[in-house]
Amino acid sequence: MAGIMLNCDLGESFGTYRIGNDGAIIPLVDAVNIACGFHAGDPHTMNKTVKLAKKYQVNIGAHPGFQDLQGFGRRNIDILPEHAYDLVVYQLGALQGFVTIHNLRLAHVKPHGALYNMACKNRVLADAIAQAVNDVDPNLVLVGLAHSELINAGEEKGLQVANEVFADRTYQPDGSLTPRSEPDAVIHDTTQVIQQVEEMVTYGKVTTVNGEKIPIKADTICVHGDTEEALSLVQAIRKVIG
Repeated sequence: MAGIMLNCDLGESFGTYRIGNDGAIIPLVDAVNIACGFHAGDPHTMNKTVKLAKKYQVNIGAHPGFQDLQGFGRRNIDILPEHAYDLVVYQLGALQGFVTIHNLRLAHVKPHGALYNMACKNRVLADAIAQAVNDVDPNLVLVGLAHSELINAGEEKGLQVANEVFADRTYQPDGSLTPRSEPDAVIHDTTQVIQQVEEMVTYGKVTTVNGEKIPIKADTICVHGDTEEALSLVQAIRKVIG
């Protein structure tokens, strides 16, 4: 399983609200996707998370989302492509400032939540995001759901892409993630998570909610940092993938 990256969505605390266990998780992952202040996070948290990533030599990625603190960026919002472009550029710029002052480089971009899921199916939106990433820095890696329109848009733009799979989410027969509004969208059981990870990285397949096995490409594995079991899942996956 060498070569598989483990990433986690972190830096999601803001103000007096504390979300996730960043200090314990960051030393165990290969890459961190840092919230940029719109769906979660704030300037202090962004700076703190970048410093932690530097300490443990973890790749830093931007995690831009909808400006939707109340919905944690997980509510679908109608958005024009040009506005999505501006949304992504703005948030990349915000995180890039903190990356720069610590003499680091931004490695990748992974849209968050509803913006991610919408772009994985909507090619026009995906193209806008890919264009924003390319215009800010064509050396950035665009992370997207395996085999999705977001990956296709990045490849057509000439960006390096990373097909992402999810350890703690269930899949639909079309390869999309089960919407969070539906039962069993999130996997909380460690044994089930490990079984899914092993199937995806060893056999290139994932078992969907209806029991069908579909092909999947796994360049990087995501664990959501805002769940109670995030740390234990990361620890278990780290043992599996090395």
